[in-house]
Amino acid sequence: MSLDDDIRIIASAQIFDALHTEQLRLLAFGSERLRFSKGRTIFREDDRADCGFVIASGHIDLMRTVGGELKPVKTVGPGAIIGEMAMLTDTNRLTSAVAQTDCEVIRINRSLFHRMLTEYPETAANIHRDILERLKEFLDNIGTLENRFKYGRDL
Repeated sequence: MSLDDDIRIIASAQIFDALHTEQLRLLAFGSERLRFSKGRTIFREDDRADCGFVIASGHIDLMRTVGGELKPVKTVGPGAIIGEMAMLTDTNRLTSAVAQTDCEVIRINRSLFHRMLTEYPETAANIHRDILERLKEFLDNIGTLENRFKYGRDL
């Protein structure tokens, strides 16, 4: 795929809505495209994290350990971003990510993302706010999932 294809894919992730073409080009140029076969683990819950992934094709299951068992939290597909907190700060993975289908992702590491934020500080606050909103929603979903398994019913 071309640099223009990568720019288009990165731009499809909601978190990057506010970025201009030159900012998207910087991310696309410094990113890495990876392929994962169906069933392959992309990352594991509690692993150290240094990057986020924009899904170019396929679907990925986000899983969380509940009662010693890996349980699905959410399935995401093309245009979604996973692991975005790792682009901002030194952190551990909140979930595991497993390829539900053969998939392709664009890996954006923290140092590249920080470089873009440094070069374009006017967009940093918007991106930060969007990431925090998505994290809150995700943590709310995890709480609902944990309660469902704890009490054995849908809430």
